[in-house]
Formats: sequence, C-alpha cells, structure tokens
Amino acid sequence: MPAEWEPHLSTWFTWPRPEGISFPDKYDTVPAVYAELIRHLVQVEEVNINVWNAEKEDWVRGLLAQYNTPLERVRFHHFPAYEPWCRDHGPIFLVRDSNGKHERAIVDWGYNAWGNKYPPFDLDDAIPQHVAKLRKLPLFSPGIVMEGGSIEVNGCGTVLTTEACLLNKNRNPHLTKSEIEQYLKNYLGATNVIWLGEGIVGDDTDGHIDDITRFVNPTTVVTVVEEDPADENYKLLQENLKRLRTLRDQDGKSLEIVELPMPGLVKYDGQRLPASYANFYIANQMVLVPTYRHANDKKALAILQKCFPDRRIVGVDSTELIWGLGSFHCISQQEPA
Repeated sequence: MPAEWEPHLSTWFTWPRPEGISFPDKYDTVPAVYAELIRHLVQVEEVNINVWNAEKEDWVRGLLAQYNTPLERVRFHHFPAYEPWCRDHGPIFLVRDSNGKHERAIVDWGYNAWGNKYPPFDLDDAIPQHVAKLRKLPLFSPGIVMEGGSIEVNGCGTVLTTEACLLNKNRNPHLTKSEIEQYLKNYLGATNVIWLGEGIVGDDTDGHIDDITRFVNPTTVVTVVEEDPADENYKLLQENLKRLRTLRDQDGKSLEIVELPMPGLVKYDGQRLPASYANFYIANQMVLVPTYRHANDKKALAILQKCFPDRRIVGVDSTELIWGLGSFHCISQQEPA
C-alpha cells in the first residue's frame, strides 16, 4: 500500500444521501462542503464519485456547477452505498513494479459499520468489488473486518494503528493481536506494525488512527496534542505521544514527531464531536485540511505547511461535516497511479 503522498490517479468519494443516518437534521449543509473540496481537487487530479442512481448524479452535477466546479475531471458511478464514509468502505489500492510492469490491485477488507453500529451496510461493503471490476484489477479478500481510517502507512513498510480499534471485540473477536498484525503484513505489504492506544473522545469508530497520528513523510509523523489539561482528550493524547517516542520504524529508527494542536471542544446538539486537524487529506500538490472556526486553525495550517513544503495547504471549514463524526480523510479514498 503506497503512502498517501505518492502520485494519485484520482480521489474517490461516496456521495452522502439525505435519507442516510450520518447527518441527522443537518444534511442540507453538508453537500456544500463536498462541493468545496471537489472544486479544489479537480485542479490537481480526477475525482470519482459513487452515487445512488442517475437521479442523484444529476442533482450532484447541478450542485457542482453552482460551485463553479469544472466537471471534465469528475466521473460518476452508480455504485450505491448507504453512508458516505469512503475511507472505511472504499477500496484499498496496492501497487507493485514487477518484470518491468507497473501493476495495481485492490484489497477488499470486510466492512461492518464500525462493529455493527449502523446497519444495514451490505451495499457499502460491496464498493471495493465494484471498483475492482470497473478498473479490471485483481481483488484480494482477507475475510476480516478492517477500515481504511484505522490504518496509516508510510509506504516503506510501516503501518500505524490503534489497539482501541483493531483489538475491539466488535471487529475480529476471533483474532489475536499478532494474528491481526500478520493480516496487515500479508495484505498491505508491510513489515512493521506500530500500535498506539486510544482514539479521541467523540469518535464512534472506536479510535481511528486518522484522527490522531499521520505520516507526513517516510520518517515523520504529526500527532495531535491537547493544550488544556482539563480537556478529556489531554491525558490520552499525552499517552499516545509518550508511546510514539519509544516506537521504531521498519528500519529500527525513531520517528520524527511534530505536534499538532487540537481545535478545542467542538459540540453540536450537546454532543462532543471528534474534531481534529489530523483528519487532513493529501492530494497531488495539495493538502486539504479541516478547520473548525477556532484560533488554532491558523496554527495547524502553518505547521502542516512546514511538513509539506512542496504542496499547497488548503483549509476548508469542516464544522458542518464533523456532525457526521468524520472529516475530509474519512470521506475520501486515494487511488494511486
């Protein structure tokens, strides 16, 4: 599995439905966020969108046109899914160069809506199969549950994940920690698995890594830290930071660690939301970073600009989207070239 900063052929999305359960009483404000993201993305790569049917495709085309988004680089596919979290139900692409040929394949992990929390999810689970058929690519099916947001790779052999998610009994209760590691090595081409502890408060995925710690190059991670000791994220993020300092990459070397602030307490309708600047998406020549109308927005953008000196850092307001308990990385899936 290549790192996210390696060249993309495209970005995949699954368009959210008003009938879905991800944005209760707030769906109307969400499509605009997608339109804004896609408007930026088409400047640097193709965008593929899974939609429910032809009628939904027409509606989305109209919306994108309203946002002055050129449609030449947008492709629609009538691959229906109940909810929009393409990072977790979408295809995980693999690449290799063999005998002078550049080859690609797809891993189709099982998807059970984060431990059977939000049935039904059979249509979402089938998305990788549709994409493999479309692209005429080999499909590997490990037969275990795994979400794209629960794994983070540096493209050199190291996978980063959390115990809170992958060892949760609502995923693969029949597997031990070492057995899960073996699956990651077998199906992602990894040699080294790094485990962190808990995810952030409000994350209904049981602790996805893409809300807390991300690779920004093969030897460096950014990891979120909470500045306020009274905040319930403070202690668990300090624990992860402490653990990161002891961990090693595939070559036995310590990781370089860059600390990223948190956007404070983001709530809606009395519920704490899993708002994090770590949920950015790395595209060709660009990084799309969620912002939350907080004083730390500018600070987070400046830190990430230093991490990605050759890419444009684009902050986009994610305050409406985060009500669905995920942000830009959660809704997107990169397709490597």
